Amino acid sequence: MRDGIVVGEDGLARPAWAATDALLREYYDSEWGMPVRGERAVFERLSLEAFQSGLSWAAVLRKRPAFRELFHDFDADAVAALTDDDVERLMQDARIIRNRRKIEATRTNARATIALREEGGLERLVWSYRPERTPRPRTPEDVPSRSEESVALSKELRRRGFAFVGPTTMYALMEAIGIIDTHLVGSHRRGASGLWHPDGTPRDAPAAVAVDRGAV
Repeated sequence: MRDGIVVGEDGLARPAWAATDALLREYYDSEWGMPVRGERAVFERLSLEAFQSGLSWAAVLRKRPAFRELFHDFDADAVAALTDDDVERLMQDARIIRNRRKIEATRTNARATIALREEGGLERLVWSYRPERTPRPRTPEDVPSRSEESVALSKELRRRGFAFVGPTTMYALMEAIGIIDTHLVGSHRRGASGLWHPDGTPRDAPAAVAVDRGAV
């Protein structure tokens, strides 16, 4: 291992966290950091990042099929309609992370997602915080845990009624859905999203999206 990079038996370089566990490796190689669009897909990633808070991503990833089943494939309308009895039922299902505050926050966030539709929607709001440059980390220690944009996004989502959307959680979301590229420079996945030049500048200038962000 050099600079946090592990070269696998397939000859591909990955960060240590994605180098051994088969599920994490597949997620890293095919999904993490790739652009995610659409309300349902962004709402799912936002919800799962909230459940991951304080836990390992591997634990969430292994439970994702059950999350998708029990949260109606993260259809915001269906999740928003969950009753208190539904919350109690979810609290008894060991296939997911049974944290009452996070389950209730998912319902709260679904309702906030619906409210956002009148102003362009969740995807539009989240992607409007794409920065002018992306980090170029060479070691795991170089990867930030938050940014000016993730702090601003967190404040705006909270203003709009979302919960469990702290700056660190929002930075992880931005990494996961391709808004920024924090693949290590030596990784075979660096630049895989197609959105960034090697020097960290955008291949396509971040769109100037007219979103009322309020006082951030």
